[in-house]
Amino acid sequence: MGNVKLSRRQFLALSALTLAGCSSQQQDAAPEVPAEQPEEPEVQPDAAPDPEIPATAGALVLYFSRADENYNVGVIDEGNTAVMAKMIAQRIGADLFELVPVEPYPESYQECCDVALDEKNAGARPQLEALPDLTPYSTVFLGFPCWWGDIPMPVYTAIEALGWNGKTICPFNTHEGSGDAGMFSTLETVCQGATVADGLTIRGQDAQNDREGTQAEVDTWISGLER
Repeated sequence: MGNVKLSRRQFLALSALTLAGCSSQQQDAAPEVPAEQPEEPEVQPDAAPDPEIPATAGALVLYFSRADENYNVGVIDEGNTAVMAKMIAQRIGADLFELVPVEPYPESYQECCDVALDEKNAGARPQLEALPDLTPYSTVFLGFPCWWGDIPMPVYTAIEALGWNGKTICPFNTHEGSGDAGMFSTLETVCQGATVADGLTIRGQDAQNDREGTQAEVDTWISGLER
C-alpha cells in the first residue's frame, strides 16, 4: 500500500471544495455490537457538519461495528468503530451507512468471539440487511474492527457485493493491540480497481473513552489525506 496520499482530484472527484480543518490474540476477536439496528437501513446524512468545514461531495462513510459487551470497555451502547465513523462523517459532511448483519452477534463478548472465529475458519459471508449504492460516491471511508487478525466476515460480504472500480478507499479500524493487522493491505487485493489511501487505526478503548483524543486523530488523518 505504501504511503498513498490523495490529490485533491482523487479525494474529491465530485467536488472542488477543500477540507479544512482481534490480532490473532483473542482480545482482537472482541467484536465491538450492532448498535441498535435501523428499521429501514438506508444511506442517511449524519448530523449537520461543522459549519466552518465545507461539505464533501462524493464521499460515503461505510462501516461495520458492534456494541454490547466489548473487550476493555464493558457493555456499551455504541460500537467503537461506530464512534469513529460518526466523527469522520461529521468532520467532512459525508453520508453514513452501517453494515448490519441479518443475524445479530451474541451480546456476550466471549460468545461473539467464538462465533467470529467459526465464521473466519469457514470463510462465511453473513447476510446483511442492506447494501449501499456506491454509484454517487468517488471516495469511501471504510471502517471495521479487527476480529481475529482479519476484517470481519460481514464486511467481506459487502466488499464482494459492491463495485470498487475507480473508487478511492480511506480505511479506518479499531483494535486492542494489533493495529491494522495488515487489513488495509488486504483491501488492495479484495477491492479490485480501487485506490487504497493511508488508513487510520485507533484502539477501541480510546475511541470509546477518549472522544477528544480520537477526534483529534481523525482530524489530523483527514487533513493529511488531502496533502
